[in-house]
Amino acid sequence: MKIGLYFGTFNPIHIGHLAIANHLAEYTDLDEIWMVITPHNPHKKKSSLLADHHRYQLVQIATEHYPKIKPSKIEFGLSQPNYTVNTLAILCEKYPNHNFCLIMGEDNLATFHKWKNYEVILENHQIYVYPRIYNGKKKETQFDKHPHIHHVKAPIIEISSTAIRNGIATKKNVRALLPCDVWTYVDEMNFYK
Repeated sequence: MKIGLYFGTFNPIHIGHLAIANHLAEYTDLDEIWMVITPHNPHKKKSSLLADHHRYQLVQIATEHYPKIKPSKIEFGLSQPNYTVNTLAILCEKYPNHNFCLIMGEDNLATFHKWKNYEVILENHQIYVYPRIYNGKKKETQFDKHPHIHHVKAPIIEISSTAIRNGIATKKNVRALLPCDVWTYVDEMNFYK
């Protein structure tokens, strides 16, 4: 099985995350997309980051009606700071019959050479890259023509979790940016207020 790993804090997960994940699940050769919730780093200020279990619950609620999209809390028990290369090694050991691929935005590809052991990741895993909007000309990267890099023509979604949190805090109606059940959970729990 070919699994695409979509990493994020998902604080909160929104319709943009789901649109990208669903597009990759339906229009690429990936069999499933696992939404890997990044845990709170104990060495960083928490600010408005919800507890891990609440963010996992939000992703679970959001993906309930998408059989090809699953929540993953694989990183919750790992020591922090954690690196993607470590998560990939653990997943490959735990699920030896799965082929794990990374999903990232074009902006992350531009800094991929700074990731820990990026060469190991690139040698052993494919990377699916979705487009971003640029102010000015898009920069070429050393990875653009690499055989393990797949540029996906996915919809460009410009929604940010930060803007959603700020909107909730300032009493704006951001309901349309969240899956219905996610909005209900966030509202009932008084998150981000």
